[in-house]
Amino acid sequence: MSEKSTSGKRSAQKSTAGKQPKGGEKAAAQKAGAPRATAPEAGAPAPRLGVFKTYKLYVGGKFPRSEGGRVYEVSDARGEWLANAPRSTRKDARDAVAAARKAFAGWSGATAYNRGQVLYRVAEMLEGRAEQFAREVADAEGLDRDAARAQVDAAVDRWVWYAGWTDKLAQVVGGANPVAGPYFNLSTPEPSGVVAVLAPRGSSLLGLVSVLAPVLATGCTAVVVASEERPLPALSFGEVLATSDVPGGAANILSGRVADLGPTLASHQDVNAIDLTGADGREAVDLEIAAADNLKRVLRPSAPPEDWTTTPGLRRMTSVLETKTVWHPTGSLGVAGSSY
Repeated sequence: MSEKSTSGKRSAQKSTAGKQPKGGEKAAAQKAGAPRATAPEAGAPAPRLGVFKTYKLYVGGKFPRSEGGRVYEVSDARGEWLANAPRSTRKDARDAVAAARKAFAGWSGATAYNRGQVLYRVAEMLEGRAEQFAREVADAEGLDRDAARAQVDAAVDRWVWYAGWTDKLAQVVGGANPVAGPYFNLSTPEPSGVVAVLAPRGSSLLGLVSVLAPVLATGCTAVVVASEERPLPALSFGEVLATSDVPGGAANILSGRVADLGPTLASHQDVNAIDLTGADGREAVDLEIAAADNLKRVLRPSAPPEDWTTTPGLRRMTSVLETKTVWHPTGSLGVAGSSY
């Protein structure tokens, strides 16, 4: 074969290799499993990978992982994976109680007006992250965008509602009592101490706010177990608390199984009250029995389940308050007009 004919064949092969399949040829190639071109066009920016959010506990003003290092999968309303949430242990629960007890003196000792200002600041920060929470609530509860945003707005309003009660509660539930005798008799509500809260399972944000805000408004400190199936909005809410003026330890948020954490909190000798809203059936009964060991105040779950969209009353605040009564002689006027 001559050099000229060889050169011609090479040119023909090169020309054929540079051709793109057209029409039916292209379809046949794709059908046969030929990979499609995924590279961006010249000059176009390369697609970026989103940054996955790491969810952590909120204990003592910090964001630790679970003491046991375990996590569990959280899925959306359609069953699709959303994130991994920390699976808290009994040690995490004990650490949260210790942090809440340490913060109690400072939080309960603040003036009622100052507590109201701090809680209002929480509402400000929650409002600023409304879009993020709307996405998380929509994923958790299977709501459309507008319905989820309405839930977030309601949560902000609920928090503001409780913030306004901090310096009014004493006048409403306390006061002077009429007695038959020359005495002053004054009743004053005071925070009971550390309150364990099992958050509602169905309402991931509005329900959470509705059980946490009244505890903080009274001057108590809280250890909250987030909804087991829908914990992500609650864990994000810990970030809101951290960037507000709430002292570290005043509110602590755990995620995990109520079956693991509930008995530890119910039987803990340094917990003064427990809200069993997130417990159901026999579980609530067992926790109530465990809570009787140190005479905790117990708020039983409602039957039927509460409608979190309705305006709350004072029940959640008064259930974690202690009423202290003082007797003092009034004295009597003497002949010269002197008094005691």
